[in-house]
Amino acid sequence: MVDKIPLSKSELESIQCGEAITLAAVMAVMCIAVVAVAIYKLFYSEDGTIQLPGGYKFQWK
Repeated sequence: MVDKIPLSKSELESIQCGEAITLAAVMAVMCIAVVAVAIYKLFYSEDGTIQLPGGYKFQWK
């Protein structure tokens, strides 16, 4: 941590924050959407079985 180089004023002004929060919010919405679709398929399918990409299989008995 000794080799720190201070940023100039123009470099400090060019830093934009909030990208990580936006990415986390988008990923959370995507995860909620996938879970909602899986639950919908479980409750409204005839046999109560769904298979997701990646080999995940859920069964409602």
